[in-house]
Amino acid sequence: MRPVKVTAAAVGAVLAAGVAGVAAGRLASDAALKAPPGRPLPTEPRLTVHGTAVGRIALTRDLASLRPGTYGLAGNGSHAVVGAVLESVAHTADTVVRRLERVTHGTLEPGDRVWLTPNVHIGNPRAALGLDHADIDIPGELGSLPAWFVPGYRDTWVIAVHGLGTTRELPMNVMPFLHGRRLPVLALAYRGDLGAPRPRDGLNHLGESEWRDLDAAIRYAVRYGARRVVLYGWSTGATMALRAAAHSALRERVSGLVLDSPVLNWEATLRALARARHTPEPLLPLAVRAAQGRAGLHADHVGAPVDPEQPTVPTLIVHGPDDTVAPWTYSRRLAARRPDRIALHTVPDAPHGAMWNADPNQYEERLRRFLTPLM
Repeated sequence: MRPVKVTAAAVGAVLAAGVAGVAAGRLASDAALKAPPGRPLPTEPRLTVHGTAVGRIALTRDLASLRPGTYGLAGNGSHAVVGAVLESVAHTADTVVRRLERVTHGTLEPGDRVWLTPNVHIGNPRAALGLDHADIDIPGELGSLPAWFVPGYRDTWVIAVHGLGTTRELPMNVMPFLHGRRLPVLALAYRGDLGAPRPRDGLNHLGESEWRDLDAAIRYAVRYGARRVVLYGWSTGATMALRAAAHSALRERVSGLVLDSPVLNWEATLRALARARHTPEPLLPLAVRAAQGRAGLHADHVGAPVDPEQPTVPTLIVHGPDDTVAPWTYSRRLAARRPDRIALHTVPDAPHGAMWNADPNQYEERLRRFLTPLM
């Protein structure tokens, strides 16, 4: 009987290891599938406030705190806007001093834990930017989708949709620019966002199902006067824009795409987020398989989210090599595949979803050149 007992014990150990591996894979996949809007992604380091003065703030010295450009600085109950690094200002070896543009909410005290975010503005377009807007509800597949509509005189509308770790406040970064070109802007909250319907499974599908909420926004825009629409997406919002341009029943109304930090390979993005949560390398394949099974992600979309003939409309991709969430390599490949339709603007020293933040002036100039023929 002893050999039988040994065999049974071995089988039990293997099964236990398998169950533990599956559980670990599910936990690791949560980094992407349960990323809450408005909370930092695991790739974004927490920084400590070391001190503040008029127009200045000292933060933990880190590659993140040394980034060029303008960012939101968020904490638990606080939000501020920081500008350029002030190299000439006295600082210690382990701190960085940046320009403190303004504190928009709460207070910043020494010892506070904060993180940089692409969301420079909080609130709504009227409160944050002084732009008149309407709060509207768009009929969606799962229920009403809240959105902001900033009116303009043109019959080409821009439909803006955020991605991982951000909210519909993110498009406010470019709203003044778009409003200055008299373009109507529709900024959408989609399933899983605050005030929007919750997905039935409670998971983020990385654009695979969320694109249908963007499709609902296209229908709304056309119903209320848009002759053409430009889809403007960040991160998984860019993935949604690609899906909608390919599959919407109103895709002939889509005249252009702006894709900021697009997630073009869900496996690479999921691995990056799981790795940032210190998931051991051997468990990363389990995280990928867990995500695929839980969220219904299609293996044939890995590395090729659209048909080789897509997109069929003028497209601007804004992306950079320092994005650790959505590898820039896939944007380069997509742009190289269709140079007649796709322009790639490369932004160095910018994290995921923050291409505007790194250099707002250059970003908006490239956006101006792209959008002018589409107006």
